[in-house]
Amino acid sequence: MKVRRYSIVFFGLFLLFSQSSDAQTQRLSFEQAWGRQPSITQSIGNFMQGWADGDHYLEFDPAVQRTYQVDVRTGDRAPYNPPKAVGTAVYIKDNDVVIRYIDGTSKRLTSSPDVEEQNPTLSPNGQYVAFTRKSNLYAVDITSGKEIQYTTDGTDVIYNGYSSWVYYEEILGRSTNYKAFWWSPDSKRLAFMRFDDTEVPMFPIYVSKGQHGYLEETRYPKAGDRNPLVKVGIVKSEGGAVIWADFNEQDDQYFGQPYWAFDSQNIMVQWMNRGQENLKFYQVDPLDGAKIEIYDEKQPSWINLDHDERITYLADNKHYILKSDKTGWAHYYLYTLDGKLINAMTSGNWQVTGIAHIDEKEKILYLTARKENSATVDLYRVDFSGKNFKRLTFGDYTHQVSVSPNGKHFITTYSNVSTPPKVSLLTTTGKKVKELADSKSPDFETYKIGKTEYFTIPSEDGKYQLPVIITYPTDFDETKEYPVIMSIYGGPDAGSVKNTWKGMGAQYWANEGVIQITADHRASGHFGKQGVALMHRNLGHWELIDYITVAKWFKAKPWVRKNKLLITGHSYGGYMTCLALTKGADYFDYGIAGAPVTGWELYDTHYTERWMDTPQENPDGYRDGSVLTYVDQYKGVLRIMHGDMDDNVHMQNTIQLVDKLTDRDKPFELMIYPGSRHGFDKSKSKYDFKERVRFYYQYLLEKPVPQDFK
Repeated sequence: MKVRRYSIVFFGLFLLFSQSSDAQTQRLSFEQAWGRQPSITQSIGNFMQGWADGDHYLEFDPAVQRTYQVDVRTGDRAPYNPPKAVGTAVYIKDNDVVIRYIDGTSKRLTSSPDVEEQNPTLSPNGQYVAFTRKSNLYAVDITSGKEIQYTTDGTDVIYNGYSSWVYYEEILGRSTNYKAFWWSPDSKRLAFMRFDDTEVPMFPIYVSKGQHGYLEETRYPKAGDRNPLVKVGIVKSEGGAVIWADFNEQDDQYFGQPYWAFDSQNIMVQWMNRGQENLKFYQVDPLDGAKIEIYDEKQPSWINLDHDERITYLADNKHYILKSDKTGWAHYYLYTLDGKLINAMTSGNWQVTGIAHIDEKEKILYLTARKENSATVDLYRVDFSGKNFKRLTFGDYTHQVSVSPNGKHFITTYSNVSTPPKVSLLTTTGKKVKELADSKSPDFETYKIGKTEYFTIPSEDGKYQLPVIITYPTDFDETKEYPVIMSIYGGPDAGSVKNTWKGMGAQYWANEGVIQITADHRASGHFGKQGVALMHRNLGHWELIDYITVAKWFKAKPWVRKNKLLITGHSYGGYMTCLALTKGADYFDYGIAGAPVTGWELYDTHYTERWMDTPQENPDGYRDGSVLTYVDQYKGVLRIMHGDMDDNVHMQNTIQLVDKLTDRDKPFELMIYPGSRHGFDKSKSKYDFKERVRFYYQYLLEKPVPQDFK
């Protein structure tokens, strides 16, 4: 889906998992627990601003709102003045494209105030700004002001350089804001996608504003429906005829984000079949659109085609680095541009997560990975040959790193469930140069807070150790019984358990005597693609089995109240919550579900079919994975929330569940948030927060809501 992970966002308003301490004398106040007053941690500025150059990192000082460059050797600090090009920005103002320079001067580049432009993007040489308007692709020459129109056939169902909804949501990513065009590095050409949504079904969303309301209509392909037809075009920056890549538009297929070669002489296009188990790379000639197949990967389950870094070109114009999970674990591979595998750069039963830096001169790759523990991230280095692999970070922490441009140093911000964030400067040999900051407040040790731990629980079949994070009540006593709040997401390869500092939000509920946990199942990413692939054609199956295992483990403890386990999540987490209160109702007592999918035939083609194939191909899987199938087993108390304008997981899902619950005279709570999409509108967050608090006190704690909340 990106069926989205809003369980963290909304639950995080009041239930961010918190940390342990040996502090003994005082508790956090109401205001401190909710972040309204200074707490046991303090701001440490932002040391992840990047690097001015190889010898100076950037440090933001919040006290004076100024960025400084700091010498890695001497520590000398001086105000940072970025080059003019760094500060150049293009944006939309009053529907027109505007460019603003670092000196503060600005210039309006277009003049069509009645028609909005979208996604203005500066060419690498700073000469052009490309954008879309009314489904067509344009650019404007910054110096002359001349406007260039590249396409003319845009309509309400044909979009040039502007994504169809399913590409925006699932393939190119929401961060693109529907942008589907890419400058070549030499600024001489633009590549773009053309979408034809003519055969894609229209989904209506009713907007209740005003006297009569109106319909917002989106071309939204649900599982098994027709997808948009897509073409990849290339056009010269000065204009002219579009060169179309040599693909058959009528084929049932997907295209991933294309990648320009560093020398701009060709562009690599990712192609995938509708079934999503065959990925090919084609090298396309921008002069005539001719393509050459250079990579062909097949997997029995599926292959992800999204905006994650898959291909990284090297500046030698001879090689690229490929990220693939074809072995069952995500690793890096070195290829020549014509598709010849040189060697695997990493291997083993662990996962790479990202490229931190490439030193082409020394032929060293710096990468982050979940190797020491699947709940932590570290920095490593490895030769291009795959030899001399070495861990560069330290301790049982999760590290966020920024490597210097010359590959000599890096900064890490690190933490775990019991250690607030710290910042250190190290060399890329792994030697610590100095500690830069510590977020722990001077009076940290004077506070008594609920202890937070990371541990694992064996799966029912004994094949996996399921990761769990728990925050205990502040005055935890094993002779007493406590209610439990279990926060989950549950989507494929989308784990929630990370061994990082979680903030103070959970401490209020720890003070109130609530156990708070989050847990991941076997297909959440901790066990590689081989674990995630277990979800193929049966969403909801293994997730619920493993969540039930966790629930049974806790309910078997003498310090857990047997009828007071609440599960909660948003989006995919909402789906799992609803499934837990129906199919798994013998093990879960309460649930709060936000924007749940209730039947997979109601969600989009690309996400759903990746895991489930089409409803026509897998009717049993769709039936068995539907919440609606198990409504007769419902018991407990379920609170369902949905935005009435959710364009991702349509409110249709909740309505169909409500229909079946009411037909069976099942009691539940329902809240529709008007004007809200998949993430509830900010104006509703205060109410949503108070209703969650009310639900906890009413059903878990069985006492009135304190006046502090009123």
